[in-house]
Amino acid sequence: MTDPATLDVTLIDGYVDEPAHFGVPPYISTYPRFTAGALVDAGVSEERITYHTIDELRDERENWRDVADADLMIYLGGMTVPGKYVGGTPAEPDEVRELAWVAEGTSLMGGPVRFGVGEENAGGQETERKDLDFEFVAKGDVEAAAHDLVTNGLEEFGNRMRDVDEVTRWAREGAFVVEQHPNHPEYLICELETSRGCAYRCSFCTEPLYGNPAFRPPDSVVGEVDALADRGVKHFRLGRQADLLAYGGDGEAPNPDALRELYAGIRDVVPGLETLHLDNINPVTIVRWPEQSREGLSIIAEHNTPGDTAAFGLESADPVVQEQNELNVTADECFRAIEIVNEEAGWRPDDNRLPKLLPGINLLHGLQGEREKTFELNKQFLHRVYDAGLSLRRVNIRQVMAFDGTEMSETGTQIADDHKKQFKQYKTEVREEIDNPMLQRVAPAGTLLPDVHLEYHQDGKTFGRQLGTYPLLVAIPGEHDLGRTVDVAVTDHGYRSVSGVPAPLDLNRASMDELAALPGLGSQRAGTLVVNRPYDSTAEASDALGVELPGFATARAPESAD
Repeated sequence: MTDPATLDVTLIDGYVDEPAHFGVPPYISTYPRFTAGALVDAGVSEERITYHTIDELRDERENWRDVADADLMIYLGGMTVPGKYVGGTPAEPDEVRELAWVAEGTSLMGGPVRFGVGEENAGGQETERKDLDFEFVAKGDVEAAAHDLVTNGLEEFGNRMRDVDEVTRWAREGAFVVEQHPNHPEYLICELETSRGCAYRCSFCTEPLYGNPAFRPPDSVVGEVDALADRGVKHFRLGRQADLLAYGGDGEAPNPDALRELYAGIRDVVPGLETLHLDNINPVTIVRWPEQSREGLSIIAEHNTPGDTAAFGLESADPVVQEQNELNVTADECFRAIEIVNEEAGWRPDDNRLPKLLPGINLLHGLQGEREKTFELNKQFLHRVYDAGLSLRRVNIRQVMAFDGTEMSETGTQIADDHKKQFKQYKTEVREEIDNPMLQRVAPAGTLLPDVHLEYHQDGKTFGRQLGTYPLLVAIPGEHDLGRTVDVAVTDHGYRSVSGVPAPLDLNRASMDELAALPGLGSQRAGTLVVNRPYDSTAEASDALGVELPGFATARAPESAD
């Protein structure tokens, strides 16, 4: 019998992207944290648990020694709703298989990878359940499997789901592992689970495979946040649930009191909190229980941080697709839900900040019943929202993946394959006709984006993002030092990104490119500004140019300027 206290365990985070769970950097999912806590609960010491992201293995070959030498190597990953990522690249199936080959000790694989693996991490894929040459695959909760495997001397475990008492303990005990994440502490946001499972049964979705909604009580979640805050975390997202508005109720109707206890509790234990966002809200909840939903939305907007997004799973505005796939909200119902969120939570804490909470629309293609008219109906719906003066934070368009256990496994990806050409053209039209003007409405020129983390250089510009749900990609003129944060004022808009300049922008120090980016200036006026500086005030510069400069521009005293 192997003594748990003598075990060396390596956790490899291949990242996850599920309908109600995200873990690609700068996010860290619940899987490595809960699994680390389960190992500690089983008797493994914190000091013997090593955590690496898949990107750390790619960047430093030396880290593979921890894979090879571990008594137990656990891979955590799986993509069921793959997208495009900036902060990290999810593990591909061949990389996961290599982990199993390199591991000399016992190997365990778990997470949403158990639902199936495609040829690559992309939409429009058919999947198959594979063990990828691992010794053990957790068909239930990987954290429960890890706990039981260690308890049973690395010989066996039952495929079971953990209970609320266990996750309450493991979430707290596993908080230490965030300190091993390469983004810790400044550029790391922790995904928080409030519930699993779903009351509805859409044809394509893996979330119902977790069963009916099961909620963690507020003190369980708040205790986890408290432990993470003790480890230096200041950024959180309530993203692990199918419908946050239904939290603490019967799985369908809102429970404002539970939301109030949850949000207020988080605020109490993290006085220095910097980000508190959410992900999924079911629009059908809002239209069926509008008054309770309004109260719940108001509570969220009172406690969250600006720029928050409530992802709405409309999936399709085509009634034929809705019926054949058991989608639970119609286009008219979704429109009404968008109105209510805009009314209750779409306010700005300051005139130059992002709104507190806006809806984000998910559209899914390749579903049963999809036809040529489907694409047009979706565009008509989005135009209806825009023409009504309402705001959406983003529109997410993707193609279906077919997983065993869902109804889409029978249809596969044939419909998506047949419509690929039309899908590409339609996606371009949505970006041009909806995304760009909607982004100008949500983040007009002059909008302040605090704490933009600078991530990479491209084409003479520096790109970065805030921490949060679906953060805007921001391009700044020039190549600034990476890894630091700057406040940025928006100056221009793309389809899903914005351009901006550091704020406040000192007219006596700013580069030509930064000055030229200011609304209404351009290269010629920027050159005039540079030639005639320094200025004693922005008013002096405005008078000289005959153009009103934005409020985020400033002019330091000439003696302090370069």
